[in-house]
Amino acid sequence: MQNITRLAIPILAVFALPACATMAQQTSLPDGSNVALGQRAMVDGPIVEPVKILEDSRCPMNARCIWAGRVRLQMVWIRGNGERQPFEVTLGEPVQLADGQFTLESVRPEKMTGDATKSADYRFSFRFAGGL
Repeated sequence: MQNITRLAIPILAVFALPACATMAQQTSLPDGSNVALGQRAMVDGPIVEPVKILEDSRCPMNARCIWAGRVRLQMVWIRGNGERQPFEVTLGEPVQLADGQFTLESVRPEKMTGDATKSADYRFSFRFAGGL
């Protein structure tokens, strides 16, 4: 009986370690409040990654415009099974994702005339409403 107990403890530990590693990986992801291009974030449930700026036609802060413009991003949703599902978001317009609504809420920095924003300088805020 003692031999079975000595064998069972290491076997149980081997199965428990992957579960701990998965939890640690998920909790180390940032939330959706300050996300850079190419950075994964957990946004109220879904894990997402902004991968490309498709459009940034916002009116610069120091200009007068007839149209406010918009920002569109190419995104990837990393599903629970590891599958990468692409989707697009437009600033302020909710899109259906999983069992809820996903929204690009803000884009920083503000656009200025004469200044070209580098891709690495962009930061995004996201919100997910829904789920169980």
